[in-house]
Amino acid sequence: MSENWLAWVQQMQGIAQAGLAYSKDKYDIERFEQLRELSKEILLQYTKVDANMLDTLLEGEVGYPTPKVAVRAVVFQENKILMVQEEQDGLWSLPGGWADIGLSPREVVVKEVKEEAGIEVEPVRLLAVFDQHHHDHPPSFFHIYNLYLLCEVKGGELKAGMETLDVQYCEQENLPPLSVKRVTKAQIDTFFRFLENPNMETIID
Repeated sequence: MSENWLAWVQQMQGIAQAGLAYSKDKYDIERFEQLRELSKEILLQYTKVDANMLDTLLEGEVGYPTPKVAVRAVVFQENKILMVQEEQDGLWSLPGGWADIGLSPREVVVKEVKEEAGIEVEPVRLLAVFDQHHHDHPPSFFHIYNLYLLCEVKGGELKAGMETLDVQYCEQENLPPLSVKRVTKAQIDTFFRFLENPNMETIID
């Protein structure tokens, strides 16, 4: 099945969310509520998402709709890239996660690397801002921007954390099974191009 339907549902959700945030007329509010319910029915029909979990997700989405933001670290040592094995799916990704309210992207990535890989890092530059829609990720309920920050190791001991099963530096041509909802092989190849050419310009979708 074409994945266009998911993009359409996301747009329906966004229209309904904005309408509920700014409409004053009770009839308009009723129509936007109906639009949101219709989009929920479509999601429930074509996915395995739990209805209660979907309600919880939607209840947290208020105000003007914007993409979610994830921040991940790109750390190299001896021509290898730092990767963590995610506890959630047993697959491998770059350390990082959702941006936290109250923290800058720099603060988020420092915290995430410490929690997931045990080491202390210093972000040195932004490598890429990727719109998940433009890359080979599986379909997602959310529209997501991924920020990738190049980081240098400053200390600490490499070890798994509460949300990771393992952590190691990996060669470009010998990567473990990837959690492609978080990072793709093509993206990792791009980061190795930065290693070969440090003067490459930041990539922004």
